[in-house]
Amino acid sequence: MMWILAVTWISILLVNTQAQGTASFSRGNDRNRRCQYTFTVDSPTEASCPSTGSSAEMEALKSRLGLLEALVSRLTGGEAPGTEAQMGLRTAYTQVTGERDRLQEEKAILAQQVEQLQRMVEELQREVERLRSRPCTQQPSQNLPIFSSSVQPGTGTSHSHLGSRPGRTQGDTSSLRDPSWPYGSPAYQELKAEVAEFPAPNPNTEDSTGCGELLWVGEPVTHRKADSIAGRYGVWMQDPEAVSPYGSNMVWRIDTVGTEVRQLYGYEDMDQFTRGFPAKVLLLPDAVESTGAAMYRGSLYYQRRRSRTLIRYELGSESVAARRDLPHAGFHGQFPYSWGGYTDIDFAVDENGLWAIYSTNKAKGAIVISQLDPHTLEVKKSWETNIRKTTVANAFMICGKLYTVASYASPNTTVNYSFDTGTSQSEAVAVPFQNRHRYNSMIDYNPTQRKLFAWDNYHMVSYDVRLGKQQ
Repeated sequence: MMWILAVTWISILLVNTQAQGTASFSRGNDRNRRCQYTFTVDSPTEASCPSTGSSAEMEALKSRLGLLEALVSRLTGGEAPGTEAQMGLRTAYTQVTGERDRLQEEKAILAQQVEQLQRMVEELQREVERLRSRPCTQQPSQNLPIFSSSVQPGTGTSHSHLGSRPGRTQGDTSSLRDPSWPYGSPAYQELKAEVAEFPAPNPNTEDSTGCGELLWVGEPVTHRKADSIAGRYGVWMQDPEAVSPYGSNMVWRIDTVGTEVRQLYGYEDMDQFTRGFPAKVLLLPDAVESTGAAMYRGSLYYQRRRSRTLIRYELGSESVAARRDLPHAGFHGQFPYSWGGYTDIDFAVDENGLWAIYSTNKAKGAIVISQLDPHTLEVKKSWETNIRKTTVANAFMICGKLYTVASYASPNTTVNYSFDTGTSQSEAVAVPFQNRHRYNSMIDYNPTQRKLFAWDNYHMVSYDVRLGKQQ
Protein backbone atom coordinates (compact mmCIF):
# COMPACT_ATOMS: atom_id res chain seq x y z
CA MET A 1 0.00 0.00 0.00
CA MET A 2 2.83 2.35 0.85
CA TRP A 3 4.42 1.82 -2.60
CA ILE A 4 1.12 2.77 -4.28
CA LEU A 5 1.01 5.96 -2.23
CA ALA A 6 4.59 6.73 -3.24
CA VAL A 7 3.82 6.35 -6.97
CA THR A 8 0.61 8.39 -6.69
CA TRP A 9 2.21 11.37 -5.06
CA ILE A 10 5.74 11.23 -6.49
CA SER A 11 5.10 14.01 -9.04
CA ILE A 12 3.86 16.27 -6.26
CA LEU A 13 6.85 15.44 -4.06
CA LEU A 14 9.31 16.57 -6.67
CA VAL A 15 7.63 19.99 -6.94
CA ASN A 16 8.07 20.59 -3.23
CA THR A 17 11.27 22.54 -2.74
CA GLN A 18 12.08 20.90 0.55
CA ALA A 19 11.84 17.40 -0.97
CA GLN A 20 14.07 18.09 -3.97
CA GLY A 21 17.26 17.46 -1.93
CA THR A 22 16.26 13.99 -0.68
CA ALA A 23 14.24 12.38 -3.52
CA SER A 24 14.34 12.26 -7.33
CA PHE A 25 12.15 10.75 -10.03
CA SER A 26 12.85 9.70 -13.63
CA ARG A 27 11.31 7.69 -16.41
CA GLY A 28 12.64 6.00 -19.57
CA ASN A 29 12.25 3.03 -21.91
CA ASP A 30 13.74 -0.33 -20.99
CA ARG A 31 15.22 -2.80 -23.47
CA ASN A 32 11.72 -3.92 -24.53
CA ARG A 33 10.70 -0.27 -25.21
CA ARG A 34 8.35 -0.24 -22.22
CA CYS A 35 8.06 2.85 -20.09
CA GLN A 36 9.91 2.39 -16.78
CA TYR A 37 9.52 4.78 -13.81
CA THR A 38 12.40 5.08 -11.28
CA PHE A 39 12.55 7.07 -8.05
CA THR A 40 15.47 7.48 -5.66
CA VAL A 41 15.52 8.49 -2.00
CA ASP A 42 18.87 9.30 -0.33
CA SER A 43 19.62 7.43 2.87
CA PRO A 44 19.84 9.77 5.87
CA THR A 45 22.72 7.79 7.50
CA GLU A 46 24.34 5.35 5.03
CA ALA A 47 27.29 6.26 2.87
CA SER A 48 26.88 3.17 0.60
CA CYS A 49 24.43 0.29 0.04
CA PRO A 50 24.80 -2.65 2.48
CA SER A 51 25.06 -6.21 1.30
CA THR A 52 21.95 -7.96 -0.05
CA GLY A 53 19.68 -9.57 2.54
CA SER A 54 21.27 -7.92 5.55
CA SER A 55 19.27 -6.45 8.35
CA ALA A 56 20.92 -3.10 7.63
CA GLU A 57 19.31 -3.12 4.15
CA MET A 58 15.87 -3.67 5.66
CA GLU A 59 16.45 -0.83 8.07
CA ALA A 60 17.45 1.43 5.14
CA LEU A 61 14.28 0.55 3.24
CA LYS A 62 12.18 1.33 6.30
CA SER A 63 13.94 4.66 6.62
CA ARG A 64 13.26 5.55 2.99
CA LEU A 65 9.60 4.55 3.25
CA GLY A 66 9.28 6.56 6.43
CA LEU A 67 10.58 9.61 4.59
CA LEU A 68 7.99 9.07 1.82
CA GLU A 69 5.21 8.71 4.40
CA ALA A 70 6.23 11.97 6.07
CA LEU A 71 6.25 13.87 2.77
CA VAL A 72 2.87 12.48 1.68
CA SER A 73 1.37 13.30 5.07
CA ARG A 74 2.69 16.88 4.91
CA LEU A 75 1.31 17.46 1.39
CA THR A 76 -2.16 16.18 2.33
CA GLY A 77 -2.34 18.16 5.55
CA GLY A 78 -1.57 15.25 7.81
CA GLU A 79 -4.28 13.02 6.36
CA ALA A 80 -4.04 9.99 4.12
CA PRO A 81 -5.17 10.14 0.51
CA GLY A 82 -8.89 9.51 0.02
CA THR A 83 -9.93 11.54 3.07
CA GLU A 84 -12.13 14.66 3.21
CA ALA A 85 -9.25 16.97 2.21
CA GLN A 86 -8.57 15.05 -0.98
CA MET A 87 -12.29 14.96 -1.84
CA GLY A 88 -12.42 18.73 -1.41
CA LEU A 89 -9.56 19.16 -3.85
CA ARG A 90 -11.28 16.92 -6.38
CA THR A 91 -14.54 18.89 -6.05
CA ALA A 92 -12.75 22.17 -6.63
CA TYR A 93 -10.96 20.73 -9.63
CA THR A 94 -14.27 19.50 -11.09
CA GLN A 95 -15.83 22.94 -10.66
CA VAL A 96 -12.93 24.69 -12.36
CA THR A 97 -13.00 22.19 -15.22
CA GLY A 98 -16.74 22.71 -15.70
CA GLU A 99 -16.33 26.49 -15.74
CA ARG A 100 -13.56 26.17 -18.31
CA ASP A 101 -15.77 23.99 -20.55
CA ARG A 102 -18.65 26.48 -20.26
CA LEU A 103 -16.40 29.39 -21.25
CA GLN A 104 -15.13 27.42 -24.23
CA GLU A 105 -18.72 26.80 -25.37
CA GLU A 106 -19.57 30.49 -25.03
CA LYS A 107 -16.43 31.37 -26.98
CA ALA A 108 -17.52 29.08 -29.80
CA ILE A 109 -21.00 30.66 -29.89
CA LEU A 110 -19.53 34.17 -29.99
CA ALA A 111 -17.22 33.13 -32.80
CA GLN A 112 -20.23 31.96 -34.82
CA GLN A 113 -22.03 35.25 -34.19
CA VAL A 114 -18.97 37.25 -35.26
CA GLU A 115 -18.79 35.19 -38.44
CA GLN A 116 -22.47 35.88 -39.20
CA LEU A 117 -22.00 39.61 -38.61
CA GLN A 118 -18.95 39.64 -40.88
CA ARG A 119 -20.99 37.99 -43.64
CA MET A 120 -23.75 40.55 -43.17
CA VAL A 121 -21.26 43.43 -43.38
CA GLU A 122 -19.86 41.97 -46.58
CA GLU A 123 -23.36 41.72 -48.06
CA LEU A 124 -24.08 45.34 -47.12
CA GLN A 125 -20.81 46.47 -48.67
CA ARG A 126 -21.66 44.66 -51.90
CA GLU A 127 -25.10 46.28 -51.89
CA VAL A 128 -23.54 49.73 -51.40
CA GLU A 129 -21.20 49.17 -54.34
CA ARG A 130 -24.09 47.97 -56.48
CA LEU A 131 -26.17 51.04 -55.65
CA ARG A 132 -23.25 53.39 -56.25
CA SER A 133 -22.67 51.87 -59.67
CA ARG A 134 -26.18 52.78 -60.78
CA PRO A 135 -26.53 56.09 -62.63
CA CYS A 136 -28.82 58.61 -60.91
CA THR A 137 -31.20 60.16 -63.43
CA GLN A 138 -34.27 62.36 -63.10
CA GLN A 139 -37.31 60.09 -62.80
CA PRO A 140 -40.99 60.75 -63.44
CA SER A 141 -43.08 61.23 -60.33
CA GLN A 142 -44.39 57.66 -60.36
CA ASN A 143 -40.84 56.31 -60.43
CA LEU A 144 -39.41 58.34 -57.57
CA PRO A 145 -36.88 56.46 -55.44
CA ILE A 146 -37.27 56.35 -51.71
CA PHE A 147 -35.50 59.39 -50.25
CA SER A 148 -34.10 60.63 -46.98
CA SER A 149 -34.19 64.40 -47.38
CA SER A 150 -33.01 67.62 -45.81
CA VAL A 151 -34.79 70.85 -46.77
CA GLN A 152 -32.59 73.85 -47.54
CA PRO A 153 -33.92 77.04 -45.89
CA GLY A 154 -35.32 79.63 -48.26
CA THR A 155 -35.69 77.28 -51.22
CA GLY A 156 -38.43 75.13 -52.67
CA THR A 157 -36.21 72.12 -53.11
CA SER A 158 -34.62 69.44 -50.99
CA HIS A 159 -31.34 67.57 -51.21
CA SER A 160 -32.21 63.92 -50.83
CA HIS A 161 -30.65 60.66 -49.75
CA LEU A 162 -31.66 57.15 -50.57
CA GLY A 163 -33.51 55.33 -47.75
CA SER A 164 -34.48 52.06 -49.40
CA ARG A 165 -34.15 50.41 -52.81
CA PRO A 166 -34.55 52.87 -55.71
CA GLY A 167 -36.27 52.61 -59.04
CA ARG A 168 -39.47 50.92 -57.86
CA THR A 169 -42.56 52.04 -59.79
CA GLN A 170 -46.12 52.09 -58.56
CA GLY A 171 -47.45 48.56 -58.39
CA ASP A 172 -44.00 47.03 -58.88
CA THR A 173 -43.56 44.78 -55.85
CA SER A 174 -40.72 42.54 -57.00
CA SER A 175 -37.94 44.67 -55.52
CA LEU A 176 -39.55 44.75 -52.08
CA ARG A 177 -40.07 41.00 -52.20
CA ASP A 178 -36.47 40.22 -53.11
CA PRO A 179 -35.83 37.04 -51.05
CA SER A 180 -32.12 37.83 -50.79
CA TRP A 181 -32.85 40.73 -48.44
CA PRO A 182 -32.51 39.61 -44.79
CA TYR A 183 -35.56 40.53 -42.69
CA GLY A 184 -33.47 41.77 -39.79
CA SER A 185 -31.28 44.21 -41.76
CA PRO A 186 -32.64 47.72 -41.15
CA ALA A 187 -29.23 49.05 -42.13
CA TYR A 188 -30.47 48.99 -45.75
CA GLN A 189 -32.68 51.98 -45.00
CA GLU A 190 -29.58 53.97 -44.01
CA LEU A 191 -27.81 53.49 -47.36
CA LYS A 192 -27.38 56.95 -48.88
CA ALA A 193 -26.65 58.27 -52.35
CA GLU A 194 -26.89 61.82 -53.66
CA VAL A 195 -29.67 62.22 -56.25
CA ALA A 196 -31.46 65.03 -58.04
CA GLU A 197 -33.72 67.51 -56.26
CA PHE A 198 -37.50 67.27 -56.26
CA PRO A 199 -40.09 70.06 -56.12
CA ALA A 200 -41.93 71.28 -53.02
CA PRO A 201 -45.71 70.64 -52.72
CA ASN A 202 -47.99 72.81 -54.82
CA PRO A 203 -50.48 74.68 -52.56
CA ASN A 204 -53.11 74.49 -55.31
CA THR A 205 -53.26 70.70 -54.94
CA GLU A 206 -53.82 70.73 -51.17
CA ASP A 207 -57.08 69.99 -49.35
CA SER A 208 -57.45 71.41 -45.84
CA THR A 209 -60.63 69.51 -44.97
CA GLY A 210 -61.14 66.26 -46.88
CA CYS A 211 -59.02 63.19 -47.54
CA GLY A 212 -56.10 62.91 -49.89
CA GLU A 213 -52.50 61.79 -50.16
CA LEU A 214 -49.84 63.08 -47.76
CA LEU A 215 -47.94 66.00 -49.34
CA TRP A 216 -46.03 67.63 -46.50
CA VAL A 217 -45.02 67.14 -42.85
CA GLY A 218 -44.06 70.22 -40.86
CA GLU A 219 -41.25 70.71 -38.40
CA PRO A 220 -41.69 69.03 -34.99
CA VAL A 221 -43.13 71.10 -32.13
CA THR A 222 -42.01 69.93 -28.68
CA HIS A 223 -44.72 69.93 -25.99
CA ARG A 224 -42.99 68.16 -23.13
CA LYS A 225 -39.82 66.31 -22.14
CA ALA A 226 -39.95 63.28 -19.86
CA ASP A 227 -38.19 63.77 -16.53
CA SER A 228 -36.96 60.21 -15.91
CA ILE A 229 -35.45 57.23 -17.72
CA ALA A 230 -38.92 55.64 -17.83
CA GLY A 231 -39.88 58.24 -20.42
CA ARG A 232 -37.18 57.61 -22.99
CA TYR A 233 -39.89 56.18 -25.20
CA GLY A 234 -43.63 55.94 -24.85
CA VAL A 235 -46.96 56.91 -26.40
CA TRP A 236 -49.09 60.05 -26.06
CA MET A 237 -52.42 60.78 -27.74
CA GLN A 238 -55.73 62.62 -27.86
CA ASP A 239 -59.04 60.96 -28.67
CA PRO A 240 -60.21 62.18 -32.11
CA GLU A 241 -63.80 61.18 -31.23
CA ALA A 242 -63.87 61.65 -27.47
CA VAL A 243 -66.95 60.70 -25.41
CA SER A 244 -68.11 61.46 -21.86
CA PRO A 245 -66.79 61.74 -19.20
CA TYR A 246 -63.62 62.96 -20.95
CA GLY A 247 -63.56 65.70 -23.56
CA SER A 248 -61.56 66.11 -26.75
CA ASN A 249 -58.99 68.33 -24.98
CA MET A 250 -57.89 65.47 -22.71
CA VAL A 251 -54.29 64.33 -23.32
CA TRP A 252 -53.24 60.77 -22.45
CA ARG A 253 -49.74 59.42 -21.91
CA ILE A 254 -48.02 56.06 -21.18
CA ASP A 255 -44.31 55.73 -20.38
CA THR A 256 -43.36 52.35 -21.83
CA VAL A 257 -39.88 51.73 -20.41
CA GLY A 258 -40.23 48.77 -18.03
CA THR A 259 -41.63 45.26 -17.81
CA GLU A 260 -44.91 45.95 -16.01
CA VAL A 261 -46.17 49.09 -17.75
CA ARG A 262 -49.72 49.71 -16.50
CA GLN A 263 -50.02 53.43 -15.67
CA LEU A 264 -52.17 55.63 -17.93
CA TYR A 265 -51.84 59.35 -17.17
CA GLY A 266 -54.60 61.79 -18.15
CA TYR A 267 -54.20 65.58 -18.44
CA GLU A 268 -57.13 68.03 -18.71
CA ASP A 269 -55.63 69.90 -21.67
CA MET A 270 -52.39 70.56 -23.53
CA ASP A 271 -51.35 73.26 -21.07
CA GLN A 272 -51.57 70.87 -18.10
CA PHE A 273 -49.81 68.23 -20.17
CA THR A 274 -46.94 70.62 -20.84
CA ARG A 275 -46.73 71.52 -17.15
CA GLY A 276 -46.76 67.85 -16.16
CA PHE A 277 -49.84 67.92 -13.88
CA PRO A 278 -52.02 64.83 -14.50
CA ALA A 279 -55.68 65.02 -13.51
CA LYS A 280 -56.18 61.26 -13.68
CA VAL A 281 -54.01 58.18 -13.24
CA LEU A 282 -55.52 54.84 -14.23
CA LEU A 283 -54.02 51.42 -13.48
CA LEU A 284 -54.58 49.15 -16.47
CA PRO A 285 -55.56 45.52 -15.78
CA ASP A 286 -52.86 44.09 -18.08
CA ALA A 287 -49.35 45.30 -18.80
CA VAL A 288 -48.80 47.26 -22.02
CA GLU A 289 -46.48 45.99 -24.77
CA SER A 290 -44.46 48.82 -26.32
CA THR A 291 -45.64 52.05 -27.98
CA GLY A 292 -48.47 50.87 -30.25
CA ALA A 293 -51.47 52.02 -28.17
CA ALA A 294 -54.20 54.32 -29.53
CA MET A 295 -57.19 56.27 -28.15
CA TYR A 296 -60.53 56.13 -30.01
CA ARG A 297 -64.17 56.79 -29.07
CA GLY A 298 -63.61 56.77 -25.33
CA SER A 299 -61.46 53.62 -25.22
CA LEU A 300 -57.77 52.84 -25.02
CA TYR A 301 -56.65 50.12 -27.45
CA TYR A 302 -53.40 48.32 -26.66
CA GLN A 303 -51.51 45.02 -26.95
CA ARG A 304 -51.14 42.91 -23.82
CA ARG A 305 -47.50 42.25 -22.95
CA ARG A 306 -45.87 39.11 -24.37
CA SER A 307 -48.94 38.12 -26.40
CA ARG A 308 -50.92 38.83 -29.58
CA THR A 309 -53.95 39.74 -27.45
CA LEU A 310 -55.65 43.05 -28.23
CA ILE A 311 -57.43 44.86 -25.41
CA ARG A 312 -60.10 47.54 -25.49
CA TYR A 313 -60.08 49.39 -22.16
CA GLU A 314 -63.12 51.62 -21.68
CA LEU A 315 -62.18 54.85 -19.91
CA GLY A 316 -65.66 55.63 -18.58
CA SER A 317 -66.16 52.34 -16.74
CA GLU A 318 -62.42 51.81 -16.18
CA SER A 319 -62.73 48.19 -17.26
CA VAL A 320 -61.92 45.89 -20.17
CA ALA A 321 -64.74 46.06 -22.75
CA ALA A 322 -63.24 43.63 -25.29
CA ARG A 323 -60.32 41.23 -25.55
CA ARG A 324 -59.31 39.26 -28.65
CA ASP A 325 -56.22 37.64 -30.18
CA LEU A 326 -55.06 39.07 -33.51
CA PRO A 327 -54.86 35.95 -35.74
CA HIS A 328 -51.31 34.80 -36.56
CA ALA A 329 -49.76 38.14 -35.57
CA GLY A 330 -46.12 38.13 -34.52
CA PHE A 331 -45.41 39.46 -31.03
CA HIS A 332 -42.63 40.27 -28.54
CA GLY A 333 -39.87 40.90 -31.05
CA GLN A 334 -40.85 38.73 -34.03
CA PHE A 335 -41.63 41.58 -36.45
CA PRO A 336 -40.87 44.93 -34.76
CA TYR A 337 -40.08 48.25 -36.41
CA SER A 338 -36.38 48.83 -37.05
CA TRP A 339 -35.86 50.63 -33.72
CA GLY A 340 -36.98 47.51 -31.83
CA GLY A 341 -38.95 47.91 -28.62
CA TYR A 342 -41.27 44.90 -29.22
CA THR A 343 -43.30 47.05 -31.63
CA ASP A 344 -44.88 44.05 -33.36
CA ILE A 345 -48.50 45.28 -33.19
CA ASP A 346 -49.26 48.96 -33.75
CA PHE A 347 -52.77 50.44 -33.44
CA ALA A 348 -53.65 53.35 -35.72
CA VAL A 349 -56.65 55.66 -36.13
CA ASP A 350 -57.62 57.71 -39.18
CA GLU A 351 -60.68 59.07 -40.97
CA ASN A 352 -61.77 55.49 -41.80
CA GLY A 353 -61.61 54.05 -38.27
CA LEU A 354 -59.40 51.71 -36.24
CA TRP A 355 -56.49 49.74 -37.71
CA ALA A 356 -53.79 47.27 -36.65
CA ILE A 357 -50.35 47.31 -38.33
CA TYR A 358 -48.36 44.09 -37.84
CA SER A 359 -46.91 41.05 -39.65
CA THR A 360 -47.20 37.26 -39.72
CA ASN A 361 -45.07 34.24 -40.58
CA LYS A 362 -47.21 33.71 -43.68
CA ALA A 363 -46.44 37.26 -44.84
CA LYS A 364 -42.71 36.58 -44.20
CA GLY A 365 -42.27 39.83 -42.32
CA ALA A 366 -44.14 42.10 -44.75
CA ILE A 367 -46.49 44.63 -43.16
CA VAL A 368 -50.09 43.46 -42.83
CA ILE A 369 -52.89 46.01 -42.31
CA SER A 370 -56.18 44.97 -40.71
CA GLN A 371 -59.22 47.16 -40.20
CA LEU A 372 -60.80 46.34 -36.84
CA ASP A 373 -64.29 46.59 -35.42
CA PRO A 374 -63.78 49.18 -32.64
CA HIS A 375 -66.32 47.45 -30.35
CA THR A 376 -65.40 43.76 -30.67
CA LEU A 377 -61.83 43.99 -32.09
CA GLU A 378 -62.79 41.54 -34.84
CA VAL A 379 -60.83 41.81 -38.09
CA LYS A 380 -63.09 43.24 -40.81
CA LYS A 381 -60.60 43.06 -43.69
CA SER A 382 -56.84 42.65 -44.16
CA TRP A 383 -54.25 43.70 -46.72
CA GLU A 384 -50.70 42.39 -47.19
CA THR A 385 -48.21 45.03 -48.37
CA ASN A 386 -44.86 44.59 -50.10
CA ILE A 387 -42.59 46.29 -47.58
CA ARG A 388 -40.98 44.55 -44.62
CA LYS A 389 -41.84 45.83 -41.20
CA THR A 390 -38.32 45.50 -39.83
CA THR A 391 -36.92 47.82 -42.53
CA VAL A 392 -39.00 50.87 -41.58
CA ALA A 393 -38.84 53.00 -38.44
CA ASN A 394 -42.59 53.45 -37.92
CA ALA A 395 -45.94 53.58 -39.72
CA PHE A 396 -49.29 55.37 -39.51
CA MET A 397 -52.61 55.55 -41.38
CA ILE A 398 -54.14 58.59 -43.12
CA CYS A 399 -57.39 58.35 -45.13
CA GLY A 400 -57.09 54.58 -45.51
CA LYS A 401 -53.45 54.75 -46.66
CA LEU A 402 -50.48 53.28 -44.84
CA TYR A 403 -47.38 55.49 -44.67
CA THR A 404 -43.95 54.40 -43.41
CA VAL A 405 -40.97 56.43 -42.15
CA ALA A 406 -37.50 55.39 -43.36
CA SER A 407 -35.36 56.07 -40.26
CA TYR A 408 -35.96 56.65 -36.56
CA ALA A 409 -32.48 58.13 -35.89
CA SER A 410 -31.53 60.24 -38.90
CA PRO A 411 -32.39 63.92 -38.20
CA ASN A 412 -33.53 64.35 -41.83
CA THR A 413 -35.31 61.32 -43.25
CA THR A 414 -38.50 60.76 -45.28
CA VAL A 415 -41.93 59.26 -45.31
CA ASN A 416 -40.82 56.79 -47.96
CA TYR A 417 -43.72 54.48 -48.85
CA SER A 418 -47.49 54.35 -49.06
CA PHE A 419 -50.07 51.60 -49.54
CA ASP A 420 -53.66 52.42 -50.49
CA THR A 421 -56.18 49.99 -48.99
CA GLY A 422 -58.79 51.29 -51.44
CA THR A 423 -56.85 50.18 -54.52
CA SER A 424 -54.33 47.74 -52.97
CA GLN A 425 -51.59 49.69 -54.77
CA SER A 426 -48.23 50.65 -53.28
CA GLU A 427 -46.09 53.64 -54.15
CA ALA A 428 -42.66 55.02 -53.33
CA VAL A 429 -42.96 58.55 -51.93
CA ALA A 430 -40.49 61.13 -50.67
CA VAL A 431 -42.00 63.43 -48.04
CA PRO A 432 -39.32 65.03 -45.80
CA PHE A 433 -39.58 64.12 -42.11
CA GLN A 434 -37.45 65.25 -39.17
CA ASN A 435 -36.31 63.29 -36.12
CA ARG A 436 -35.04 66.30 -34.21
CA HIS A 437 -34.00 64.31 -31.13
CA ARG A 438 -32.78 61.27 -33.11
CA TYR A 439 -34.68 58.38 -31.52
CA ASN A 440 -38.30 58.38 -32.67
CA SER A 441 -40.15 55.44 -31.15
CA MET A 442 -43.82 56.32 -31.84
CA ILE A 443 -45.72 58.08 -34.64
CA ASP A 444 -49.55 58.29 -34.76
CA TYR A 445 -52.02 60.36 -36.76
CA ASN A 446 -54.91 62.34 -35.25
CA PRO A 447 -57.55 62.86 -37.97
CA THR A 448 -59.46 65.57 -36.06
CA GLN A 449 -56.44 67.78 -35.47
CA ARG A 450 -54.73 66.66 -38.69
CA LYS A 451 -51.44 66.24 -36.86
CA LEU A 452 -48.89 63.54 -36.27
CA PHE A 453 -48.05 62.82 -32.62
CA ALA A 454 -44.59 61.36 -31.93
CA TRP A 455 -42.27 60.41 -29.07
CA ASP A 456 -38.69 61.30 -29.94
CA ASN A 457 -36.03 60.42 -27.34
CA TYR A 458 -37.82 61.63 -24.15
CA HIS A 459 -39.61 64.41 -26.11
CA MET A 460 -43.33 64.46 -26.94
CA VAL A 461 -43.69 66.30 -30.24
CA SER A 462 -46.32 66.94 -32.92
CA TYR A 463 -46.18 67.68 -36.67
CA ASP A 464 -48.66 69.53 -38.87
CA VAL A 465 -49.48 67.75 -42.13
CA ARG A 466 -50.94 68.74 -45.50
CA LEU A 467 -52.97 66.43 -47.68
CA GLY A 468 -53.64 66.57 -51.40
CA LYS A 469 -57.09 66.89 -52.92
CA GLN A 470 -59.13 63.74 -53.26
CA GLN A 471 -58.70 62.21 -56.70
